Amino acid sequence: MSRLKTRSWFSSALGSIWLEHSIRTGIAAAASLALARLLSMPESYWAAITTLIVMQSTLGAAWTVSKQRFIGTAVGAASGWLLASYCEPGIIVFGVAIFALGLVCPILRLDQSAYRFAGVTLAIVILLERGRPPYLIAVHRFVEVSLGIAVALALAALWPAKEVPS
Repeated sequence: MSRLKTRSWFSSALGSIWLEHSIRTGIAAAASLALARLLSMPESYWAAITTLIVMQSTLGAAWTVSKQRFIGTAVGAASGWLLASYCEPGIIVFGVAIFALGLVCPILRLDQSAYRFAGVTLAIVILLERGRPPYLIAVHRFVEVSLGIAVALALAALWPAKEVPS
């Protein structure tokens, strides 16, 4: 009985939309990972993760979240780079930096989504031990995320998502 329900679900409009969405998302995630690896990015998985996040929206919604993610990542990377270059990244420095980002983002007219991405990027740049200079970690993170955004937006533009029927 459940096999019959599954078969009828996949043959329905909702099932075919999910199937197409899954194919689009798989292609986009694999493409961004392949491109990041081709460019020898050290944490190529960030491109794929970013693509997965962006692909969960229509092109219009993806553009909005991508813009906030791009700007937030840039702010977080720059902040992390500066902070890690001049301070020992301890708990208090980290907490104060996240607090400061929370004040800087609205001054720059960014939303909470950009603040979230800025905070995540700052944490990655200053808290993870990698044995590389902070500027290099920050640049790599920014490029990897930007690559994931670009691949997702390109695929969303070339192969738009279908609306889910209500």
